[in-house]
Amino acid sequence: MTKSAGKLLFDGSDWNFATLSRTYDAIEEIALGELKLDIYPNQMEIISSEQMLDAYSSVGMPLMYQHWSFGKRFVFEDHLYRKGRRGLAYELVINSNPCIVYLMEENTMAMQALVTAHAAFGHNHFFKNNYLFRQWTDASAILSYMEFAKKYIAKCEERHGTSAVEAILDSAHAIMDQGVFRYRRPPRLSSEKERERARERLEYEEQTFNDLWRTLPPSTRDREEAERDASERKKALNLPEENLLYFLEKTSLILEPWQRELLRIVRVIAQYFYPQRQTKVMNEGCATFVHYTIMNRMFEKDQVSEGTMLEVLQSHANVVFQPGFDDPRYYGMNPYALGFAMMQDIERICTAPTAEDRDWFPDIAGNGNWRDTLLDAWANHRDESFILQFLSPALIRKFRLFLLTDNAGDNFLEVASIHNERGYQTIRAALARSYDIGANQQDIQVVDVNLLGDRQLRLRHNVKDGVQLEETSRDATLRHIRHLWGYDVSLVGVDAETGETLYECSTDGDML
Repeated sequence: MTKSAGKLLFDGSDWNFATLSRTYDAIEEIALGELKLDIYPNQMEIISSEQMLDAYSSVGMPLMYQHWSFGKRFVFEDHLYRKGRRGLAYELVINSNPCIVYLMEENTMAMQALVTAHAAFGHNHFFKNNYLFRQWTDASAILSYMEFAKKYIAKCEERHGTSAVEAILDSAHAIMDQGVFRYRRPPRLSSEKERERARERLEYEEQTFNDLWRTLPPSTRDREEAERDASERKKALNLPEENLLYFLEKTSLILEPWQRELLRIVRVIAQYFYPQRQTKVMNEGCATFVHYTIMNRMFEKDQVSEGTMLEVLQSHANVVFQPGFDDPRYYGMNPYALGFAMMQDIERICTAPTAEDRDWFPDIAGNGNWRDTLLDAWANHRDESFILQFLSPALIRKFRLFLLTDNAGDNFLEVASIHNERGYQTIRAALARSYDIGANQQDIQVVDVNLLGDRQLRLRHNVKDGVQLEETSRDATLRHIRHLWGYDVSLVGVDAETGETLYECSTDGDML
């Protein structure tokens, strides 16, 4: 039986702004009224494929500053797109207030409805309510800050030259992943006072320094004083420091004020994207669940046709497709597939639980309130904790998950756990751990620097599971750090469990 044409919001693939507005209102009614979503105001914009490629190249920010790497990426993405080797996203959404949603002008009306539900309501709700985004980003200020950053960098290029600006940005981009606070807020100190104190100490040291003393063997008292001085120095500099960009911005003795501001701009952008890296499964799962639920509800209300739903379901199926481990297309767990499946599973556990579900999830099994359960999960979890708490044995069986152990000293892989009673807990814990950014990203910290001595910046890499840094990129990155620091930089790799030193390297006076 076909839908009544009189109730349909649209008919066919063509769209206009009146149709978009009418469909948006219908989606909003379901999203806010039935799903109880809480969103920022939406700012919808229609863009061309070239504008979408431009957004790709500038990490999705509408007011990104200029840099050669963005142009290089634009050429790369454009080449693949023109050759038909890569498609473009149907939409792009910015975590801002108002929430900016870009829709591709080439989309059919069915796709415009789908991506409006997905981005303008699913992603929007997650951005506004998840605790990581609330604590670590400022949606109301990011656009104005990016506008300032773009203008500031353009003025720096006019005043100091493009090459000088690019040299600082190149080095800052090279250590961008080490430019975020993972465990604490940035300390609110007067950087100007700290720099002034450092200058005074250096001037005093230069006036009183006598190279002859370096040839004398240190006495026990000298060593004790050195250890005490080192302890006081580390305390004053708040060492060890996890945020390398922040430390260089505040402490480097060679950077001028405008160069420090460039480091701060890159650091703010890195921090802005950090929550998104920790919530990929939840964020995409939330948006996918929302669009799937809304589009099916619109179909039940006779607002969209069977043809529209077929197109929507085909696109949805492509998004949540999960290749098997032996499929050439396999690249790991699809965050859309895993997130959507877990949220559907939570709905099932809340409404039609099995005896197994009641054993594993006594707090939510059969509570009948899947909406509030999901709203609470979206607000209070990141990927790691979400998987650790909500991944069910039923879903582990559905995905046929198993755990491989890969020891560096062995020439084989071992299947350590499979989807059975003995393996559920182990598989769930291992999958959750794989989404822990803190555990999987290299832990490199500033541990010491003697501003009154050799001024060498000492870094420590806490090596986990024996995974060391690739030598070529490691040395290149150290040279970038030296460029920003101005003096030698050393790096020591230490086994995180035993404390054994695995490797040592330094810049040895090399400059970029």
